Amino acid sequence: EAIAKLKTVIQNLERTQIIEETDNYLYAQFTSGLMGFVDDVEFLLDDSAKVIHVRSASRLGKSDLGVNRKRVETIRAELS
Repeated sequence: EAIAKLKTVIQNLERTQIIEETDNYLYAQFTSGLMGFVDDVEFLLDDSAKVIHVRSASRLGKSDLGVNRKRVETIRAELS
């Protein structure tokens, strides 16, 4: 199952906490190592389209210097 594989990938990343999980949804928080900033990342499985939609956002600041995008790309690569 896609969500189970996604959960495994996320749990292998540093400073990560899974907050909520259902059969087709996963919400995780990632904490930065240096300043302790929290990023919220949500994943929604669309079974009919065979895709996982992602929403990733920093809670603070104007820019995260590409950290959220890099994280999502890392997760995507691990799922491939």
